[in-house]
Formats: sequence, C-alpha cells, structure tokens
Amino acid sequence: MKVCIDTNAYSRLMLGHAPLKDLLESVDEILVPATVLGELHAGFELGSRCQANREQLASFLSQPGVDRAVVDDGGAERYGSLVSQLSRAGTPIPTNDIWIAAAAMECGARLVSYDSHFASVPGLLVLAP
Repeated sequence: MKVCIDTNAYSRLMLGHAPLKDLLESVDEILVPATVLGELHAGFELGSRCQANREQLASFLSQPGVDRAVVDDGGAERYGSLVSQLSRAGTPIPTNDIWIAAAAMECGARLVSYDSHFASVPGLLVLAP
C-alpha cells in the first residue's frame, strides 16, 4: 500500500503516535507532497526549534520508502477539478488541502490525515489511525 501524509500526520508521527507509526511501518511507500513540506517549513520558521525540526524532517525524508509526491500537469488538472467539484457541492476545503488531496490521488495513494474535511473530497481514500 502507498500512502501520502498530511502535515498533521507528520506532526503526530514525530510526537510518537503509536497507531500511526504502526501503519507507516506496514506500508510500501510514504509520499510527502510539496505542500506538506511547505506547511512544515512555515511551522519550523515560526517555532523555537527550527534547525532541530529541519534536521528531523531531513532524516525522515532520507529513510527507505519515503519520497516526495510530485504534482505534474495531471495533478494540476485534478486540483482544478476538485476545486470545481467541492465548490459545486458546497463543501469547499482549504486550498492547501485541495493540493494535498490532488497529489495523493494523482499518485494513487491513500491520504493519512486527521482533518475531517477530507471526507468531502470525492474519490479520496483517507486513513486516520
């Protein structure tokens, strides 16, 4: 199984959330979208442990089976489609989260997140261990 992690999943993992750790140890591939990396770096910059958090992230990204989720033209088209679908359904979600959903879907991955609004995204498989 391939999973894509949201910012809140990464944060919980770094805090030692056992069910999430168990899940991630059982998957074939963990993908991290650029949007999640951006959100993490923004948090690092605003916090008091910027360098330590950067080093922890670099260590995580260097592990076997962990890679970045790349959004290409197909992912951008999926993003546009999701914006339209969510808007028409009256269930918009934050813009960054639409990009994260599009990345996961484009990569054929399940999204690991604790944000309930991802349930509004048609076709997105979400895990919240």
